[in-house]
Amino acid sequence: MSFEKVEPSQAQIEACSGSAKSRSARDVAADEAQQVEVNLTVRDALRYYKKAIAWSLAMSMSTVMESYDLLLINSFFAFPVFNQRYGELLPDGSYQVPAQWQVALTVVVNIGMIIGVFLNGYVADRFGLRWTMLGSHMTLAATVFINFFAPSVEVLTVGTLLLSIPCGIFAAATPSYAASVAPLKLTGYLTVYVNLCWVMGKMIAFGVLRGMLNRTDEWAYRIPFALQWMWIPFLIPATYFAPESPWWLVKRGRFDEAEKNIRRLCSAPETVINPKNHLAMMMRTVQTERDMNIHGSFLECFKGENLRRTEIAVVSWGCQILPGFAIQNYITYFFTLAGLSPTDAFNMSLGNAGLAFVGTVLSWLMMTKFGWRTLYLGGLVVMFPLMSLVGFLDLAVDANPNIRWGQCALLLAWFFCYGISIGPTPYGIAASVGAANLRVKTISLGRNMYYVLSIINVVVSPYLLNPGEANLQGKAAFPAAALTACMIVWTYFRLPEIKGMTADTLDQLFHTKVSARKFAQAAKDYQ
Repeated sequence: MSFEKVEPSQAQIEACSGSAKSRSARDVAADEAQQVEVNLTVRDALRYYKKAIAWSLAMSMSTVMESYDLLLINSFFAFPVFNQRYGELLPDGSYQVPAQWQVALTVVVNIGMIIGVFLNGYVADRFGLRWTMLGSHMTLAATVFINFFAPSVEVLTVGTLLLSIPCGIFAAATPSYAASVAPLKLTGYLTVYVNLCWVMGKMIAFGVLRGMLNRTDEWAYRIPFALQWMWIPFLIPATYFAPESPWWLVKRGRFDEAEKNIRRLCSAPETVINPKNHLAMMMRTVQTERDMNIHGSFLECFKGENLRRTEIAVVSWGCQILPGFAIQNYITYFFTLAGLSPTDAFNMSLGNAGLAFVGTVLSWLMMTKFGWRTLYLGGLVVMFPLMSLVGFLDLAVDANPNIRWGQCALLLAWFFCYGISIGPTPYGIAASVGAANLRVKTISLGRNMYYVLSIINVVVSPYLLNPGEANLQGKAAFPAAALTACMIVWTYFRLPEIKGMTADTLDQLFHTKVSARKFAQAAKDYQ
């Protein structure tokens, strides 16, 4: 595969304004780079961008700690030794962490994530993704000490809040980095790998906690805390030597460094992929968006057509929690209702995480044939009857308790569908839909919506499920099914197909207000 080589002078490429001649040369170079991006096959992208893939995979591993941290605290409430250390003595002689501190420990995780995600939106735009993540790794290594040595539940709550802040930064920075260094044809795969890391974090947490269940000393909860240090010696050096995002360097006017990093990420001959042309394409996109008054503040995410782009990121990614509302995070509860012991229910939860892992891997294969909109909508359509059936079966559970097993099987099928569709695809959607000058902030807003809804889920779910409250049990699937129906309607009318579209193309499609259902056809006129 080869393309005609166009090599304007360095002065022509670096000039953001100037004579008509220099602008023409820059546009020719940018047009050629865009054609290379669009026409490059997945196989060639894998061959020429091996370095970009390696750096993206390494940086994405930070998400493992985010997922691990989210699951850890909630699971410790089932550990007798943890309750004895941080709880209160009950009349029956057992120990239990007071309900208000259970809620506090659960909520501060999400609050810390929200703070971290917003911090990433500001810090990454100023200092770059590389230095932002490097500082977050160092902060995380320091804050783990608080939880490891926490003498009281109050100190543990503060430590959990501080620990969650760098994890929130990772949650937003990793897909941003993947989208910034990946070629167009690999953006979906590398951003979805971030989701795979999130699933791996859950699997590691379940495995570690399962291994600690039988310990009766303080190391039952201290070892899981300490394991968060395990990643630091590997991730800090990797982050330090990683190339900074070329898009960020272009936005800062550091064109020589941007070209150097493009060369670090791509090993193709210049007759195939010319770094100078690629730089010209980035410069034109950034300058075009600035001409549209898109400069990079959070406020601009809610102005003009950027509001529509923000809506797509926020709803597709943040609201992915709604189809499993109250059910998704309490599947172990349903395994217990089906008659499993707590240990076996825990093992089934680990198997459920394994299904999510397999589903995410299969989503890579699905992406080669289907678009992101198709996968997202198709997943919701399949998940709706599964969740509805869980609710309807609960109406007959008194007559036949074995129906609980059928509900568990349906929930496992639901999780598999989630893992292959609406679980991973929002990572690619949110990382691509925002304007180049607003990418980091658009991703931050999308991810924060997920954490806000997670807090609501944590607060509302006990009232829906607890025997002393609504006691809906499997009937809690009905609200989740209703929310799935709402998401199906939104997806059909509002979610466009943006897979395989360059930043320039998306700018034009949103600027001309193309209908979501006509994006794929209209894109042919621009690339």
